[in-house]
Amino acid sequence: MPEPFLSLTAIAAPLEMSNVDTDQILPARYLRRPRDERYATYAFHDLRFTPEGAKRDDFILNRAPFDRAGILVAQRNFGVGSSREAAVYALLAIGVRAVVAESFGDIFFSNALKNGLVPVRLPEAVCAGLRATLAATPGAEITVDLQAETLTTPDGATHRFTIPPFNRDCLVRGLDEIGLTLTLLPEIEVFEAARAPTRV
Repeated sequence: MPEPFLSLTAIAAPLEMSNVDTDQILPARYLRRPRDERYATYAFHDLRFTPEGAKRDDFILNRAPFDRAGILVAQRNFGVGSSREAAVYALLAIGVRAVVAESFGDIFFSNALKNGLVPVRLPEAVCAGLRATLAATPGAEITVDLQAETLTTPDGATHRFTIPPFNRDCLVRGLDEIGLTLTLLPEIEVFEAARAPTRV
């Protein structure tokens, strides 16, 4: 199950790319790989590494201090493309717990909510200004407060965002769909015990 997400203050990296698709986040050839200690190397693999395996210095997440980012601030349409849940796993594997963007691919947005990654939608101008601030002040932190549904920028400005209440509750409690079902186990067991004598 995902770690509970209440509030996160972390280094944020500006990702000056729009229409980042799930194949860029996790190339298809890694979809069958186990979620072990190597998984972090698959995230943005073809953007982070050359065909020979060397790190690309021009990719933001390869440069300190952005290589320790827990939050990404992207452009519009982040996570478009195929419905691969593993794209979310890849981001989590490199320590990213929230992505801020003007818009997201619908399936990615849903997969993020189900797996402990918080997708924060903010207006284009806010995202652009935030990326500019982060680029100018490497290592600057922002805070994503899920309970209050606010994002606080490095200069202290606060912006509201919304997450569907059901998903917000699951994220705060650290529950995926299976975990949520298991919280109802006592009621399920009572129901099954009462139903047992009626079975043929």
